[in-house]
Amino acid sequence: MDSAPKQSRTETPSALKSTAELRLKNFMNEVTGRALVMMESATQGHHGIAMDLVQEAFISLHKSYSDKTTDEWYPLFYTILNNKLQDWRRKEASRAQPFSFFKKVSLDDDDIEQLDIVDESTPNPFDFLDQALSAEEIQEAIAQLPTRQQQAFMLRAWEGFDTKTTAQIMSCTEGSVKTHYHRAIQALRLSLSHMNPYKGGSSE
Repeated sequence: MDSAPKQSRTETPSALKSTAELRLKNFMNEVTGRALVMMESATQGHHGIAMDLVQEAFISLHKSYSDKTTDEWYPLFYTILNNKLQDWRRKEASRAQPFSFFKKVSLDDDDIEQLDIVDESTPNPFDFLDQALSAEEIQEAIAQLPTRQQQAFMLRAWEGFDTKTTAQIMSCTEGSVKTHYHRAIQALRLSLSHMNPYKGGSSE
């Protein structure tokens, strides 16, 4: 598991721009793997599309925000990536339904009933799932979640963003993030429970 975003030194905008390419290379090395997992899950396992979305997000980040610090890049990158994903999903929906422009196409489930729950904090997905589970098993289970639950879980549990930042990235309310995240955790616990030998109950 990669460490949380690291603090960067205070630098002037001109210095940040001059070192942008090197910083971007290091930034890409750190987040590409996790971003690809997220996009592959969101695009139903389309590796090529996931790669394109991640690369386009990096290009946009470098083009528009080269003067920002590396710390500022983390939420900016995932915001851009989320926007790229939503654009792709709209195009796919229009392609599947040629006349969908005559009606509103609902791609997200942010209108779901928001649960009155205390914000959950899960800095590491393995903290609430059995340690014996492999990353591949967890990723397969994540891929079965609705897209917005995937995003909420990955941004909160894998990237370590707080609820407020996650809501900004996903362009939704903090209440929606809490609900998506809560339901994702419950679904993952249920779908992976049969792999956990430490859960109670008979094995017969």
